[in-house]
Amino acid sequence: MSGLIRRPDAVFDPSRGLLRNEHFQVCYTTNDLDRACEIFQQRFGIEHFGGLEGQTPHGGYIRVRLAWVGSTMYELITCSGPGSELFTEMLPADEFGMRLHHLGFLVHNQQCWDALLGAIERDGRTIRQINNNAGFMRHCFVPIPELGHFFEYIFPEQAGIDFFEQVPAN
Repeated sequence: MSGLIRRPDAVFDPSRGLLRNEHFQVCYTTNDLDRACEIFQQRFGIEHFGGLEGQTPHGGYIRVRLAWVGSTMYELITCSGPGSELFTEMLPADEFGMRLHHLGFLVHNQQCWDALLGAIERDGRTIRQINNNAGFMRHCFVPIPELGHFFEYIFPEQAGIDFFEQVPAN
């Protein structure tokens, strides 16, 4: 039913604003990843998740679950240890929590990445965290306090594209 609504052609130009990138992902952070996955399975019909886990650049540990529903990727993250505040600061300390963390935007090429960084600076925004996993992807988190969450910008290299293409479709 992709023809149900005629939509304008997508024109991505990050130099014109932070929402002028391809929105493809919605992420929730949680303090209980297994319970969050169960909620998404039982209440929202997402049966299959892929994922990854490992050390963070700051010495913490991160677990991620990913699932495609149509052209939207849903991401669930839990993180602990040093540097985990980016993912835990919105969560309650003493009970289960799951909160909207970020909207993910795909950056298509180096020119768009450079334009995005320029737009962030011109807009007076800060980059909370930026990473460059050579051969995989670059990404950064920009706080958007007026919306209560982050924007994450993801510029994948071929290995990152291959990874996203292996995420289970639901």
